Amino acid sequence: MVSDDSGQVLLSKGANAIVPIASLTKLMTAMVVLDSKPDMDEYISIQVSDVDVLKHSKSHVPVGTTLKRKEVLELALMSSDNRAAAALARTYLGSTTAFLQAVQRKIKALGLNDTTIKEPTGLSPDNTSSAADLAKMAQAAARYPQIASITTDKSEVIRMNGHSYTVHNTNGLVGATGWDVLLSKTGFTNEAGHCLIMRIKQAGTHATLVLLNAGANAIRLRDAIQIRQYLAKPKIPLVQAHQVAFR
Repeated sequence: MVSDDSGQVLLSKGANAIVPIASLTKLMTAMVVLDSKPDMDEYISIQVSDVDVLKHSKSHVPVGTTLKRKEVLELALMSSDNRAAAALARTYLGSTTAFLQAVQRKIKALGLNDTTIKEPTGLSPDNTSSAADLAKMAQAAARYPQIASITTDKSEVIRMNGHSYTVHNTNGLVGATGWDVLLSKTGFTNEAGHCLIMRIKQAGTHATLVLLNAGANAIRLRDAIQIRQYLAKPKIPLVQAHQVAFR
C-alpha cells in the first residue's frame, strides 16, 4: 500500500490482508517505550531471557552487555536487533507484561483493527497486521523525532564491552542517492517474507510505502524503486493508479 499524508491511497494490492509482519513490530515497540517517557540515559543489561529461542536469530549484543536505553533503542530500530527489542520490553515499567498491556492500548488508540502484537520483536508469526493498518502505524511513528532520526541514519557507532561497533541500517535505500527517507523499518521471517515500511519525500509529496511478503530482499528494493519512479511521474487518475501492478 502507498498513501499520502491525507490518507489518500495512491497504490494498493491486497492492502487489507492480515499477515505476519516480522520486525515491523519494532516500530510499535519503540512508540510504546517512548510514550512512557523513560530515562534514555539509564543503563540496561542484556539478559539471558532476552535471547531469541524461537528463531535463534543472531544478535550484535552479547548477554551481559550494558548499554544506555537510547543505544538499545538504536540497535532495535536500526539493525533490528531482537535482544535489544526484548530488553526494551522487559524494562518497560518493570515487566514485559506491562509493556504488552500498553501495546494493546496503543493499538486501540491508533485504530489498528487488523493488528495483533503478542511480543516485542516480530519473531512470532502471531504478530500480524495489514498493509492498511501498517500505513497508519508508520504515520504515527513518524511523529516521534527519535524514531525518525534513528531509522533514517545509515550507520551509528556504539561502544560495547570496551570496543566500538559500527551498526548499519538494514534498509540499503537509507542514504542512497536520490532518496529522501523520512522513516524506515525492514522485517523478515520465513512466515512474513521480506517486509518494508518507508516514508519518503518525492516530488513534493510525503508518501508512506508498506511492502509485505516479498520473496527476496532484491524484490522488496525493486518494488520500492518502482514506486518511487511512479510517484515522480505526473499524476494519473486514482482509478487508473489502483490498476498499476507491482509484486
